[in-house]
Amino acid sequence: MQRLKTRPQFQATMSAGTIARTSHFALHRMELVAMQKAMAADPRTGPGSDDPQALFGIGEVREQAWLGAMVPKRWARRSVTRHVIKRQIYAVAFEHEAALARAAYVVRLRSGFDRKQFVSASSDPLKAVVRQELQQLFATGTRRLTKEKQASHGAAGLKTNLPQTLDEKAPAASDSIANQAEPQP
Repeated sequence: MQRLKTRPQFQATMSAGTIARTSHFALHRMELVAMQKAMAADPRTGPGSDDPQALFGIGEVREQAWLGAMVPKRWARRSVTRHVIKRQIYAVAFEHEAALARAAYVVRLRSGFDRKQFVSASSDPLKAVVRQELQQLFATGTRRLTKEKQASHGAAGLKTNLPQTLDEKAPAASDSIANQAEPQP
């Protein structure tokens, strides 16, 4: 699993949309297009490109999952708390790595944890709550992705199994009638 490092990578991933939310976290996802030879020769994917796909490397690197953790000071004032949350994000994402292939993800803290409930900046109860919520976030995200894949495969299957139109049925019907043996008197 690769980590997002640059601001443009984070911006491109977050602009692609949110696939899951919990009370404290949001999961953003940008699907990465498989690398093709024509794409490597395309000047739009080189240095200075406006194409967000160009930010995520080429070859085998593009097939991996990319992950970034965004924990702003606004929601986690203490540095220790921000680092604990980031470590939990990367640990839980590593458990779900197989389901996250060929896409870039950003996990964003969208609201703070109550400082009255979690007095210590790095307490075991805080870690447990963060981990549980992150597991819920990734489970929801992977469940949504599998539903979308099934729907897209189902739609492709429906297109191939569409009933024939009347014009296509007509020759087949006339052939079946002509090939039937007539009853002899």
